[in-house]
Amino acid sequence: MFHVKQHLNSLWPLLKNTRLEPWLEELPLLIDQALEPDANGNLNRWLTALAIIEKLPKADQAKLNTTKIQLNYAQEQELDWPEVEHAFRGLMPWRKGPYHIGPINIDTEWRSDLKWDRLKPHLGSLEGLKCLDVGCGSGYHLWRMLGEQSKLVIGIDPSLLFMAQFSAIKQLYPNSNIAPIHFLPLPLEKLPVSKFGGDFDRVFSMGVLYHRRSPIDHIYELKRQIKKNGQLILETLVIPEGFGRVLVPEDRYAQMRNVWFLPSVNELIHWIKRCGFVDVSCVDINQTSTEEQRSTDWMQWQSLADFLDPSDPNKTIEGYPAPLRAIIMARNPN
Repeated sequence: MFHVKQHLNSLWPLLKNTRLEPWLEELPLLIDQALEPDANGNLNRWLTALAIIEKLPKADQAKLNTTKIQLNYAQEQELDWPEVEHAFRGLMPWRKGPYHIGPINIDTEWRSDLKWDRLKPHLGSLEGLKCLDVGCGSGYHLWRMLGEQSKLVIGIDPSLLFMAQFSAIKQLYPNSNIAPIHFLPLPLEKLPVSKFGGDFDRVFSMGVLYHRRSPIDHIYELKRQIKKNGQLILETLVIPEGFGRVLVPEDRYAQMRNVWFLPSVNELIHWIKRCGFVDVSCVDINQTSTEEQRSTDWMQWQSLADFLDPSDPNKTIEGYPAPLRAIIMARNPN
């Protein structure tokens, strides 16, 4: 389904003779289970959209080191772009991006490029490195990592909509059959753990920790995928230092039900050190703006502006501190 297996044919050889080789035994069954026909009631709609997209020629040029992931066509006039746009709209809502496909501008809810711009100065070179993005969404940051010449980029996310969106972009990417970029429709806890240790140079977890009922377990699960002296890049919601050590919302936070633990930066650093990481530092703190997260024509539901106190944008509608995000970097010494 979604031709995922076809796209993954180029992944399997990259796992051989590495610490990830045990994945070859477990991943096929896990992916089959994730793609059961009744896994999501919207599958038929997404498959219809993808069937149209899969008939299109691949782009003549891709630009990855830019605000919008761009797939450009030399002969745009030869394609039925209204039909193409209709197909991409069949994969709405688009939350993470933005993307530019020929003349089509997919203006996503999140300006994910702004997060990347805050992160990139602290990453160092990704050239020749293996990167894992946990909770990768539609894969915007995966493409940015590939644009930095990463050797292997893998994103995981259990959302089949995100997988469909990633598949649509990859289907049109030039030389997609050999591009070392892949999406696995799995949560982190189902990702195989090699007995030989982690094999990723960089593991990203951005916008996931506050959704986990056990944040310490999540940090340990991330660590298991990181090679010795590899880096963790963790971005999550935090609270101002003066607000306490940890906020556990009574019910919702910014109208989200699945928010569990929002630590202060100092508390978060303490958690990460307690899990065995070293060289732990906070490299960025940023209050999310309504320019970075907002409703668009491609995501027409409520967004951040609807979740803030109308009389005080520094508070959520529930009275908690407005979304504040920190980026933590740490090294796995083991």
